[in-house]
Amino acid sequence: MNFFYRHRAALGAAALLLTVAFTLTVCFCALAGTAAEAHRLTVVLDAGHGGVDGGVVGVRTGTKESDINLKITFLLQERFEEAGFRVVLTRRTEAGLYGMATSGYKKRDMQKRAEIIQTSSPSLVISVHQNFFSLPSRRGAQVFFKESSESSRSLACDIQTALNAMPECVKRSDPLKGDYYILNCSDTPSVIVECGFLSNPEDEALLLQESYRRKLADAVTEGALGFLSSSANLRNFG
Repeated sequence: MNFFYRHRAALGAAALLLTVAFTLTVCFCALAGTAAEAHRLTVVLDAGHGGVDGGVVGVRTGTKESDINLKITFLLQERFEEAGFRVVLTRRTEAGLYGMATSGYKKRDMQKRAEIIQTSSPSLVISVHQNFFSLPSRRGAQVFFKESSESSRSLACDIQTALNAMPECVKRSDPLKGDYYILNCSDTPSVIVECGFLSNPEDEALLLQESYRRKLADAVTEGALGFLSSSANLRNFG
């Protein structure tokens, strides 16, 4: 009788133990991963406009706001994910969220964004846009918040402060109250970040530069993390 047959029972038992141990290890890691995922804070990033709704356009190049919004949103996604957050995007492509571009498409688009926000249970919402004004000298980043939400005001103040500290900032701004659908569709701290004025040639030129868009994403992330790291906000959202 060779070694295998004499020790077949022992080998079988050892293999079974190894299988059980491996299975338990995999299950434990899966459970640990699930628990860690459950405790990650969620951020919803909303790239404004899309599809037939391109938003405003650059005064010199005709660049669509919707395209710049999406590029900045992707950069924000990278930064928040690197910081350990779960990130949900309302819009991932150049298309809008309205389905067919038929009558009422804008309302359907906004309702879909609200649905994504509400089902994601986020700790904060950042909607990315570009501004336009009849006076071409008007420029700079501007943050809007819902007047009745103190947490949204705080979030807006922290992000605006970080944007004002950018070397490219030529005039410091204060966050402004805004009565917009995306700010009113949930009780989550929410802001609209107008990253610059496409009606201003200098702002337009900056927004077309990848390096500047990265700086914008850094500033917005810095402000949002400052908001979430405060002890009061950790109690509310942790």
